[in-house]
Amino acid sequence: MHDLSGKSVWITGAGSGIGEAIAKSLAAAGAHVALSARREETLQQVADTITSEGGKVEIHPLDISNSDQVLDAARNIKNSMGSVNVLINCAGMNTPKRHWRDLDIADWHRIVAVNLNGVANTVCATLPFMRDQQDGLIINIASWAAKHEFPVAGPAYVASKRGVVDLSHSINQEEMHNNIRCCCISPGEVATPILDQRPVPIKEDERALMLKPDDLADMVAYVVAAPARVCFNEIIMSPTHNRTLLPQP
Repeated sequence: MHDLSGKSVWITGAGSGIGEAIAKSLAAAGAHVALSARREETLQQVADTITSEGGKVEIHPLDISNSDQVLDAARNIKNSMGSVNVLINCAGMNTPKRHWRDLDIADWHRIVAVNLNGVANTVCATLPFMRDQQDGLIINIASWAAKHEFPVAGPAYVASKRGVVDLSHSINQEEMHNNIRCCCISPGEVATPILDQRPVPIKEDERALMLKPDDLADMVAYVVAAPARVCFNEIIMSPTHNRTLLPQP
């Protein structure tokens, strides 16, 4: 296991799925983790598990699409932990009615507000701290759908996640002189609760072949543990049995 003692990490979307797995993994490795998501009760459940295993954790519920809430949370986390060494954006959403034939424009705005604008909100709130300390790592979870054709995801999800990829590269271009790095991880299908929003249900035997949240957590821990001279600009990972490469219904 990597030794992440002394690292202060802010994780959004930490109430379930990939964010929860990352939070537990990094805390187990010694990092002090701050958890954010909309539902306080789910965050508290994750925090209780981390605390019971001797980890250092605090929770900061928020709506990531609300820039004022994000800015307040960032300041509170900085004051509480002393620094924000690592920001990890895991919050994401989709909607069952996701294709142009049945997409409600209100759903489009909600998806972009969380998946893309939410990332911009946390980045803008955190970069000043990282510039002051001349050190920082940002990890953004995008999607295989941002890199490869995967119509099942729907246009709003694909567009928002492609935006996250470009946003991530721009951070490396503009902030490297401040010793700030950004890694964008684009995973293929991961067996998380967001799959329940698919218009076509996914069978259990198919879910069993997908990536697991712990697979992402292991990758994130590796990136966080890397020396400051190393920047993993972009990582694309998928299940070996990659259904996105098959003809889609």
